[in-house]
Amino acid sequence: MEVNENHAMTGKKIQEFKFSLKVYPISFIGKNEWEKGDKIILPPSILEILSNVDTDWPLMFTLDNGNSFRKTHCGVMEFTADEGCSYIPYWMMQNLIISIGEKITFKYVHLEKGSYVKIQPQTEDFLKISNPKAVLEAKLRNFTCLTKDTSIAIEYNSKIFWINIVEVKPGNAISIIETDINVDFISPSISRKEKVLEKQISEKTIEKNISKENGEESSTNDSEIEKLKKKFQGSGYSFK
Repeated sequence: MEVNENHAMTGKKIQEFKFSLKVYPISFIGKNEWEKGDKIILPPSILEILSNVDTDWPLMFTLDNGNSFRKTHCGVMEFTADEGCSYIPYWMMQNLIISIGEKITFKYVHLEKGSYVKIQPQTEDFLKISNPKAVLEAKLRNFTCLTKDTSIAIEYNSKIFWINIVEVKPGNAISIIETDINVDFISPSISRKEKVLEKQISEKTIEKNISKENGEESSTNDSEIEKLKKKFQGSGYSFK
């Protein structure tokens, strides 16, 4: 294991802590249930080093694959991996374009609690499940953090759905542990249903404007138009 020794001494706030490990799917050690989140397994030596310096818990790390120029963030489930190795969810390996046994860089990081995230399912299949927002809220409880311009995988009814993280606030990566966060849920593309909604909004807005110009009372009120506009817009969730 290659470790950057540029970290603070005992009792001091850590400044930087980097290390490189070979990466393997978490299923290799029979932890298939941990595929449903973003937590990884690291060697005991990492815990030993971090236990002797001032760090923020729960621990979070940046995963950096220099070969593909892709980065993401994660939490830690436990420190039981063989020295020199790490085990991470396979979907995360796909996201980072990591080959089995490839070495990547890990960096300890402090992430601010998130206040906002904009998410986008990659396919319309996700919108066909019963109450997709509620399903997403439940699945995100298995995650520690979210990173802008990356994708996460969630499993529902034995099917994997990929979700794009379009935007987060503050910054480019956030912690979603024990925080209230506003979620904008946008559809993957302009679907047929959205085109119908768009047409309805246009027609009702035109009708309202014509009635106003003619001094007549419109049968369409503002609340009806706003209801249509908010069909796929977000609401507040509390991830705890």
